[in-house]
Amino acid sequence: MNPYLTPTQFINFDDPEVSAFAEKNAGKSADPVIQAVSLYYAVRDGIRYDPYSIDLTVEGLRASTTLKNGCGWCVAKAILLAACCRFKGIQARLGFADVKNHLSTERLRQQMKTDIFYWHGYTSICLNGEWLKATPAFNIELCEKFSLKPLEFDGKSDSIYHSFDLKGNRHMEYIAYRAEFADVPLDEITETFRREYLPANDEWRSADFDKDVDEEIKK
Repeated sequence: MNPYLTPTQFINFDDPEVSAFAEKNAGKSADPVIQAVSLYYAVRDGIRYDPYSIDLTVEGLRASTTLKNGCGWCVAKAILLAACCRFKGIQARLGFADVKNHLSTERLRQQMKTDIFYWHGYTSICLNGEWLKATPAFNIELCEKFSLKPLEFDGKSDSIYHSFDLKGNRHMEYIAYRAEFADVPLDEITETFRREYLPANDEWRSADFDKDVDEEIKK
């Protein structure tokens, strides 16, 4: 059985809500490239980016949970896109990299004590025999607020973060690519987070990321 086409406890496209979302947003074309591109934008813009929603549990990372919440951090959104692709018979896996992310909020910086985001997640999609990186994390509204060029995906080349924003400021620096997996390496991610990020209370998880973004861009 192809591991890049099967459902898992995280990439659960066998959930009826996930399969319905994928079917609706893949469009009517039978072309896998057109379907994958359509699904990319559905996840990028239909699910808000929210790093405050990090939940390193099976339930918290399931594609169905992200869809239900209507928001998610980069890994959660990558999982949902992988689930949608697999439902349509398009091979998909999860890729990870360590990055310096200059899109942040004061609350997030205080909690993380670093600008390095370990295990940044993207979706790796196989189209026309080639594995392509697709990063559906930042929704269009967030990009507009931070003056970022939205990441486009054409199904022919990689879609990874730009190094600079539209004002010429540093945006994203890729420090190292880790690997691509058929499923979520939860134990490895959890171990890194516990080691690299100082223990913090959970109050920030109930904060409003969009509100904090508005405060951040006023500075």
